[in-house]
Amino acid sequence: MQDLDRIDRKILDILQRDGRISMTELASQVGLSASPCTERVKRMERSGVIAGYHARITPEALGKTLLVFVEIKLSAKSSDVFETIRRELLHMPEVMECHLVSGGFDYLVKFRMRGMKEYRHLLGDILKRLPVSAESHSYVVMEEIKETLYLPLDR
Repeated sequence: MQDLDRIDRKILDILQRDGRISMTELASQVGLSASPCTERVKRMERSGVIAGYHARITPEALGKTLLVFVEIKLSAKSSDVFETIRRELLHMPEVMECHLVSGGFDYLVKFRMRGMKEYRHLLGDILKRLPVSAESHSYVVMEEIKETLYLPLDR
């Protein structure tokens, strides 16, 4: 971590739990007045430690109850192939996460959608967009045990 002191870490911990907290309340919880607390938050935003704030929406509220992870294994690999796939998947709103990984396959992709029919069309579309042939394995989630964006802070 880049030069984050105990107070910075406490601010980050609180903001991860409640990104809508007022600066006055945040300052009170970390033992500062509002002005220096606000300046610390702004510094961490400018430096990229704090990447942004968002509203977390329940997928069920939008009818997106199907959660699927897909392994994609490419038949050929090169920096051009990886770059083409990167560009394609970045612009697909259905792709929630995509990771180029080491091991027995190349990509791990996370999707959330309304149902199996929508997923079948999406997977077909993705495989058509790939610059090389690929093998895929899908894992449909039966129960979500834990999903979080919270990053534990080393003390």
